[in-house]
Amino acid sequence: MSEWYVYIVRCVDGSLYTGVAKDVASRVRRHNAGQGAKYTRGRRPVSLVHQEPAADRSAALRREREIKRLPAVEKLRLAGSGSGAGEAEP
Repeated sequence: MSEWYVYIVRCVDGSLYTGVAKDVASRVRRHNAGQGAKYTRGRRPVSLVHQEPAADRSAALRREREIKRLPAVEKLRLAGSGSGAGEAEP
Protein backbone atom coordinates (compact mmCIF):
# COMPACT_ATOMS: atom_id res chain seq x y z
CA MET A 1 0.00 0.00 0.00
CA SER A 2 1.47 3.33 -1.04
CA GLU A 3 1.20 6.26 1.31
CA TRP A 4 -0.18 9.57 0.17
CA TYR A 5 0.19 12.95 1.84
CA VAL A 6 -1.84 16.11 2.08
CA TYR A 7 0.35 19.20 2.13
CA ILE A 8 0.05 22.96 2.49
CA VAL A 9 2.54 25.38 1.00
CA ARG A 10 2.80 29.09 1.69
CA CYS A 11 3.24 31.16 -1.43
CA VAL A 12 5.46 34.23 -1.63
CA ASP A 13 2.35 36.46 -1.42
CA GLY A 14 1.37 34.82 1.89
CA SER A 15 -1.49 32.76 0.46
CA LEU A 16 -1.79 29.04 1.14
CA TYR A 17 -2.16 26.22 -1.38
CA THR A 18 -3.29 22.71 -0.41
CA GLY A 19 -2.59 19.61 -2.48
CA VAL A 20 -1.93 15.87 -2.38
CA ALA A 21 1.15 13.92 -3.42
CA LYS A 22 3.07 10.71 -2.82
CA ASP A 23 6.42 12.54 -2.67
CA VAL A 24 5.86 15.95 -1.08
CA ALA A 25 9.45 17.18 -1.40
CA SER A 26 9.43 16.44 -5.12
CA ARG A 27 6.05 18.11 -5.52
CA VAL A 28 7.25 21.27 -3.77
CA ARG A 29 10.30 21.34 -6.07
CA ARG A 30 7.95 21.08 -9.06
CA HIS A 31 5.84 23.97 -7.73
CA ASN A 32 8.99 26.07 -7.40
CA ALA A 33 10.13 25.11 -10.90
CA GLY A 34 6.85 26.41 -12.33
CA GLN A 35 5.61 22.91 -13.17
CA GLY A 36 3.14 22.60 -10.30
CA ALA A 37 -0.38 23.88 -9.98
CA LYS A 38 -1.42 26.87 -12.05
CA TYR A 39 -2.22 28.73 -8.82
CA THR A 40 1.37 28.56 -7.57
CA ARG A 41 3.10 29.43 -10.85
CA GLY A 42 2.81 33.17 -10.34
CA ARG A 43 3.31 32.96 -6.58
CA ARG A 44 6.77 31.38 -6.35
CA PRO A 45 8.72 30.50 -4.39
CA VAL A 46 6.54 28.35 -2.17
CA SER A 47 7.57 26.77 1.12
CA LEU A 48 6.15 23.70 2.78
CA VAL A 49 4.35 24.56 6.02
CA HIS A 50 2.30 21.42 6.74
CA GLN A 51 1.99 17.81 5.66
CA GLU A 52 0.08 14.85 6.98
CA PRO A 53 -0.10 11.22 5.86
CA ALA A 54 -3.18 9.59 4.38
CA ALA A 55 -3.85 5.89 3.94
CA ASP A 56 -4.51 6.16 0.19
CA ARG A 57 -5.27 8.65 -2.56
CA SER A 58 -8.98 8.70 -1.78
CA ALA A 59 -8.36 9.54 1.88
CA ALA A 60 -5.85 12.22 0.88
CA LEU A 61 -8.35 13.85 -1.48
CA ARG A 62 -11.06 13.80 1.20
CA ARG A 63 -8.71 15.47 3.69
CA GLU A 64 -7.63 18.02 1.08
CA ARG A 65 -11.28 18.94 0.54
CA GLU A 66 -11.79 19.25 4.33
CA ILE A 67 -8.80 21.55 4.65
CA LYS A 68 -9.92 23.71 1.73
CA ARG A 69 -13.32 24.15 3.41
CA LEU A 70 -11.81 25.26 6.74
CA PRO A 71 -12.09 28.90 7.78
CA ALA A 72 -8.94 30.91 7.06
CA VAL A 73 -7.97 31.05 10.74
CA GLU A 74 -8.00 27.23 10.96
CA LYS A 75 -5.88 26.89 7.82
CA LEU A 76 -3.39 29.35 9.27
CA ARG A 77 -3.33 27.36 12.50
CA LEU A 78 -2.51 24.19 10.52
CA ALA A 79 0.13 26.03 8.51
CA GLY A 80 1.65 27.46 11.68
CA SER A 81 1.73 24.09 13.42
CA GLY A 82 4.69 23.03 11.32
CA SER A 83 3.78 19.36 11.80
CA GLY A 84 6.09 17.36 9.62
CA ALA A 85 7.00 20.38 7.57
CA GLY A 86 9.71 22.89 7.04
CA GLU A 87 9.75 26.27 8.69
CA ALA A 88 6.45 28.05 9.14
CA GLU A 89 6.15 31.79 9.43
CA PRO A 90 3.55 33.33 11.76
